[in-house]
Amino acid sequence: MSDHSSDAHSHGSVKSYITGFILSVILTGIPFWMVMTGTFDKLTTIVVIVILAVVQIVVHLKYFLHLNFGSEQGKLDAYSFMFAALIIVMVVGLSIWIIYASNAMMMHN
Repeated sequence: MSDHSSDAHSHGSVKSYITGFILSVILTGIPFWMVMTGTFDKLTTIVVIVILAVVQIVVHLKYFLHLNFGSEQGKLDAYSFMFAALIIVMVVGLSIWIIYASNAMMMHN
């Protein structure tokens, strides 16, 4: 049997997970409330949703994925994360471009 105590620093505590969960619920609830009540104009709602989405990404990276970009291991994590994000952006962006171009070609007939 192996001793996993050496890996304990890389895993979060229950408090960390609960903090991340509460922040995620709040960061999801605010945009949901804004859209459902229609209290703010469309532009303000979109800007707040985008800002809170970015904040939620940071919360997930810190509290659930336990990425610490300050350490030496964190630098490797940062490079891995940036590479994965680049690939995802390329796949999504190119997919949207292909779908848009296909739609534009179909509409001309």
